[in-house]
Amino acid sequence: MPTLHLRFYEELNDFLRPEQRKTEFLHTLNRNASVKDVIESLGVPHTEVELILVNGVSVDFSYAVQDNDRISIYPQFESLDISPLLRLRDKPLRQPRFVVDSNLGRLARYLRLLGFDCLYRNDYRDVEVAEIANRQRRIVLTRDRLLLRRKIITHGYFVRASLPREQVKVILRRFDLYRAVKPFSRCMRCNSVLVDVNKKQVLERLEPLTREHYRDFKRCDRCGQVYWRGSHYDRAQLLLKELIESEPD
Repeated sequence: MPTLHLRFYEELNDFLRPEQRKTEFLHTLNRNASVKDVIESLGVPHTEVELILVNGVSVDFSYAVQDNDRISIYPQFESLDISPLLRLRDKPLRQPRFVVDSNLGRLARYLRLLGFDCLYRNDYRDVEVAEIANRQRRIVLTRDRLLLRRKIITHGYFVRASLPREQVKVILRRFDLYRAVKPFSRCMRCNSVLVDVNKKQVLERLEPLTREHYRDFKRCDRCGQVYWRGSHYDRAQLLLKELIESEPD
């Protein structure tokens, strides 16, 4: 039976048993397996992995492991250019777009507030999330490890934080999204892009005080929701400042 020498790095250790974390350990197989099979059998979703080195050489998920292989598994690198080494994904996602599972509704709203294309419904089934991610080339955000193990999902992230604001900060750092933020550009309700509208076009939908005190409006052409810089705008600005100022130096 083949025996492997495995070492997982950084946040990938979150998925391992305590005795396997931040150290090299032996893993014995009772069948032929790909390196992807090995990684996921230990509880680590393949979507969390960015680089696999076997005996110092980069391989893809289909590599058939051999006896005495020394395997190093790395998560996404945020500051080091390793593009010449990568073998896992032929098609990087140039524009980050997300699909969020049914347990992360507040996270979805915050991402939309920041201007990110983020699909969400509170009745999404796992199979729907996976199919949307595959068909539309979206990044899956979830707290369900089993969802990320679906083969058709190529890009995903297991959201470790439990508080929505902390979740957003982690996503911004993880995918380096700070320069892509476009606040108040998407509908919080349905995710569509907002467009400027003349006040006369939405006048009949406004309360008397809103008609009197506000001049600039945006509207979602899909669901018809109207937005303006009311009292909620100041609260949203404070929230945005908190989230965006979490950018690391």
